[in-house]
Amino acid sequence: MAVIAHRGLRGLPDESQTIDATASVINRCDFASYQNSLATGAEERARSRQHPKGKKTARERIALFVDPDSFTEFGQFQGGNMAHGFSGAAVVTGIGRVAGDPVAVYAQDFSIAGGTLGEVEGDKIIALMDRALELRIPIIAMLDSGGARIQEGVVALSQYGRIFRKTCQASGVIPQISVIMGPCAGGAVYCPALTDFIVMTRENSHMFVTGPEVVRATTGESVSFEDLGGAAVHNFQSGVAHYLAEDEEDALDYTRTLLTYLPPNCDGPARVWDYEEGEDDAVAAASLSAVVPEESKQPYDMVDVIRHLVDYGEFVQVQEFFAPSIVVGFACMNGQSVGIVANQPLHDAGTLDVDASEKAGRFVQFCDAFNVPIVTLVDVPGYRPGTEQEQAGIIRRGAKLIWAYANATVPLVTVILRKAYGGAYIVMGSKSIGGDINFAWPGAQIAVLGADGAVAIVGRSKLAAAKEAGQDVEALRRELAATYTRENVNPYLSVARGELDAIITPENTRSTIVSALRILRSKDRSHPGSRRHGNMPM
Repeated sequence: MAVIAHRGLRGLPDESQTIDATASVINRCDFASYQNSLATGAEERARSRQHPKGKKTARERIALFVDPDSFTEFGQFQGGNMAHGFSGAAVVTGIGRVAGDPVAVYAQDFSIAGGTLGEVEGDKIIALMDRALELRIPIIAMLDSGGARIQEGVVALSQYGRIFRKTCQASGVIPQISVIMGPCAGGAVYCPALTDFIVMTRENSHMFVTGPEVVRATTGESVSFEDLGGAAVHNFQSGVAHYLAEDEEDALDYTRTLLTYLPPNCDGPARVWDYEEGEDDAVAAASLSAVVPEESKQPYDMVDVIRHLVDYGEFVQVQEFFAPSIVVGFACMNGQSVGIVANQPLHDAGTLDVDASEKAGRFVQFCDAFNVPIVTLVDVPGYRPGTEQEQAGIIRRGAKLIWAYANATVPLVTVILRKAYGGAYIVMGSKSIGGDINFAWPGAQIAVLGADGAVAIVGRSKLAAAKEAGQDVEALRRELAATYTRENVNPYLSVARGELDAIITPENTRSTIVSALRILRSKDRSHPGSRRHGNMPM
């Protein structure tokens, strides 16, 4: 090892300074080795605690998520010596790359103090979020924590408050995705709740504000972790989660996939890749009419329709199991990333209810915040009727979908496949609410009511008179329905009124949408301030 000699005033070596400098270099080398040994030992202990539970360590998760050798960790030893249990080690923070693009990542380490959040952990997370905002890159949170560190009391609670505030500041500016890989309880659940997407693993992830023991003590109800806040509950019932992953690898793979459809920030251009139309695209387009039955009441799977329209048939659903009467997700059309919103006739005839309205509304709002064009595929008989929906707040909650479409500034392309009735027609990307280019298939029915419902109201007196006279009531009902359809439901009437831009065949649907999106690429989306709006929970 080279010895650095400090020279005195006369240019001669100062022996005491030489010895001190040598010791300093040796100490620095020893400290670096000491740090490495601490990190290695801590990772080994983490593996021994996490692997038996079927869980990976924080650093293993990050390595699995980012591109190889692309992660730079920040503040690894901030707050003290993690070998002796000092604070700061329960979270790993840094910046890596996914498919070559930079992302900010933090992962809680349950093997250290249960992954709990203390003052230093909070400081590390907030510092990373500040860095992500400066660089305008997405934030990915891998959560596996027992919550606030009890020993630090109000200090730990205050750190959650600061994280909440910073998450809100980042909302609508940069994409934020939370991956739940263990417990997430108490006030800590609002960290992911404020982000854009939540991914949960089937076996180990749980989210709840109050745990089973507190529930039992306060209400007397006995409930398991899984029934209270497991992944199935939040994917099928509450709508809190956006994807149900089979395991950690699946969760991280889905998160990487989501990022490929999104720009790094609200001012980034929509994602576009080189794409050449192939024979498969032509075959899929040609067979589309066979997927959708002509009979308006016969169900079919809208996901099959989507796969016939998009590149490679690849469609990434969001909230697949929640509010299944509407389908939302990401795909590409001729290389351009798009968000798709579509009614699902396979479930409840594709009607809109409170959950479907909120699900679609928040997705539309997210796409608008991050410059993702929206393609809307419509086949909707209306809002779901009944006292249950009215009492659940369909007026208030259904209005959220209206707000989302009416305020959207991204390109909006809408296609009506079979029917669009009443208020549901209006809110599903209609021209009147802000749709840029709107189409319908031949035979599509657009009206206040379907023929059967309309005849029951406007033809009531004629039907009653026919019954009294002993005439064929059903024949009259069919005649009145045919007349109503011809005069009020015909899509060509909407074309004449300017509410539709054209009637297109099913076979030309893909090429027509692609052309419309190409036209709308230069749409003016200017907005005041640093962002369009936040993607607030709806």
